Amino acid sequence: MKRSAVRSVVVDSGRESLVSSAGGLLLRQTLRCCGLDKAMSAALAPWRAPRSVHDPAKVLTDLAIAVALGGDCAADVAVVRAQPELFGPVASDPTVSRLIATLVATSMPQSRRSAARGQQPASTSGADSDRWPVRMVAK
Repeated sequence: MKRSAVRSVVVDSGRESLVSSAGGLLLRQTLRCCGLDKAMSAALAPWRAPRSVHDPAKVLTDLAIAVALGGDCAADVAVVRAQPELFGPVASDPTVSRLIATLVATSMPQSRRSAARGQQPASTSGADSDRWPVRMVAK
């Protein structure tokens, strides 16, 4: 029996769409079929405002689909929003940005926030970055 293993995912910053809209729909349906959408909703429930319209899990799912469709920033969720018949209601850009900011502010340790802003944290050298399963490649 042959073994095949993927060591890491390489993300290419080229502006080509990685999947079609149908592929984006398949991603969403896969999340639903395996129950990941409900698990994400439960895990992100503490970050959902009492009167909010959008589930944080759905917002992040839509953002992931936008990236799969070739997006490279939060505003690219507009591609998903433009197809409500496929993806349903999608949060506005300000809602997506607020959720990301809230998650970063409450979930990420100060040293990682500093590194994300391009600052070198005093206590670490950023050596834990090699634990990430995704490697970024700029062209």
